[in-house]
Amino acid sequence: MISYLQIENLTKSFGDLVLLENVALGVAEGQRIGLIAKNGSGKTTLLNIIAGKEGYDSGNISFRRDLRVGYLEQDPQYPENLTVLEACFHHGNSTVELIKEYERCMETEGHPGLDEILIRMDHEKAWDYEQKAKQILSQLKIRNFDQQVKHLSGGQLKRVALANTLITEPDFLILDEPTNHLDLDMTEWLEDYLRRTNLSLLMVTHDRYFLDRVCTEIIEIDNRQIYQYKGNYSYYLEKRQERIDATNVEITRANNLYRTELEWMRRMPQARGHKARYREDAFYELEKVAKQRFNNDNVKLDVKASYIGSKIFEADHVYKSFGDLKILEDFSYIFARYEKMGIVGNNGTGKSTFIKILMGEVKADSGTIDIGETVRFGYYSQDGLQFDEQMKVIDVVQDIAEVIELGNGKKLTASQFLQHFLFTPETQHSYVYKLSGGERRRLYLCTVLMRNPNFLVLDEPTNDLDIITLNVLEEYLQNFKGCVIVVSHDRYFMDKVVDHLLVFNGQADIRDFPGNYTQYRDWKEEKARQEKEKEAAKPQEDKTSKVRLNEKRRMSFKEKREFEQLEQEIAALEEEKASIEIALCSGTLSVDELTEKSKRLPEVTDLIDEKTMRWLELSEIEE
Repeated sequence: MISYLQIENLTKSFGDLVLLENVALGVAEGQRIGLIAKNGSGKTTLLNIIAGKEGYDSGNISFRRDLRVGYLEQDPQYPENLTVLEACFHHGNSTVELIKEYERCMETEGHPGLDEILIRMDHEKAWDYEQKAKQILSQLKIRNFDQQVKHLSGGQLKRVALANTLITEPDFLILDEPTNHLDLDMTEWLEDYLRRTNLSLLMVTHDRYFLDRVCTEIIEIDNRQIYQYKGNYSYYLEKRQERIDATNVEITRANNLYRTELEWMRRMPQARGHKARYREDAFYELEKVAKQRFNNDNVKLDVKASYIGSKIFEADHVYKSFGDLKILEDFSYIFARYEKMGIVGNNGTGKSTFIKILMGEVKADSGTIDIGETVRFGYYSQDGLQFDEQMKVIDVVQDIAEVIELGNGKKLTASQFLQHFLFTPETQHSYVYKLSGGERRRLYLCTVLMRNPNFLVLDEPTNDLDIITLNVLEEYLQNFKGCVIVVSHDRYFMDKVVDHLLVFNGQADIRDFPGNYTQYRDWKEEKARQEKEKEAAKPQEDKTSKVRLNEKRRMSFKEKREFEQLEQEIAALEEEKASIEIALCSGTLSVDELTEKSKRLPEVTDLIDEKTMRWLELSEIEE
């Protein structure tokens, strides 16, 4: 295989904190690698170093010559005054820089170096850059190219950044949390896109279905070291457990031998012969293994929810809209005790607004929501990450409570509680501003759960959380003795946690589905298949019934003229349809032409069906 990227002895530290130490990593043509590690272990730092956005202390990084690299950042940023289309020219990929070089050359007297630039423009296909940008944006359901970036939602901004990354058709794609803020439809589109292409991938994601279906190799960063697994996420889980078991056996064996050797060390005099010195050196190596504390992150969070009565909340004929956009229309619902509901739907269908109405942050236009007296909400919102940057992690939690009640007389100190969420004693006494994005999310989650709520409302809780933390949270929610509402695009998380779904289809079309997300997706696919079969069978049934009605009648002069005319019209329409389909597949259309022909194609198809049906009716009449 052709090597695309080679990293040797890479070391990166921030002051006293060594994040990466002598890391070695290679990516070859066709490899699809998922990078897994706890928050704060250096995943994003490593990707930024590879992309050239951050420096490093020592080591070597080399790419194959002329390799085209695309990088999707975790939180893309653009100047607010840019339009969507301008944003695609903002981040300096090689094609954009070449276009700028061409423009500068044309503005310079004598156009120095124009011939070479024109050759490079042809080679990079830079002439088609804007058109390609519009086509990819359209595929990602971004069609208002003049809309300003400041008016985009988080999901729309992520899609613009994704289009920006894919436009240049990179050979090697680096993705940092690509599914964050993407709705389920867009996540599945990206999944299918990556599976169809021959791109080489290096990506960080917490979406375990995405990892399973896209990646062929998993790399884990643990204790500043890298472990590689040749397989998808399911294979990684199996082999990682084998590694943990083998390490634990090694530590146990070393401990047994260590006790014996320690006794020998204590008995031996200071003056030792050659053999004794060799045994002494071996003892110190053994001591390193015996004193390992292998953290397999197998933690269990068991915080007792406060008592909740039988009345939770009742929504009665609730209406909410923003102009022409309907969110809720005559919505009524009675929430049951211990119910665990998932909310899914595309961005912009009103999921977060519904949550905010429930929490009293947004007022309904009409109708009532009656909350039970014993309900004690724990609300994790998308925009709730507001900490004093200069506070220590332990102080953030102690400001809420020094001790957390577990029930049955059991308690946890604030420090012990933080350890359940994988905050080491060192990290607990570190400042908030030093935390990674995922660690901040984890801390925010701690501040929500430690208040002993009995009704958890979690709006996109999985964004930026590492897989290890997600496993802890999933187990906690499965055993939680209270009510849960989860808005999430993480399909694996939803499958593990919820009992049923509230599906937001847009324009206040809300359906209750009795199952998890995978069951809902299977049901949707089966329903679509049945409707397609039904639609395919319908013309045949119509034809048969109409033939029977006309079989004993003779064709009139007017009908003969119509019959001949239909033959000509159908032939012309078939020719137009073929022409449109060829144009749509050519990739040369402007966006306006693409839109026009996309609208015209179903019209032509309907006309062909309609006229063919009439032609079939007439053809069965005796002349």
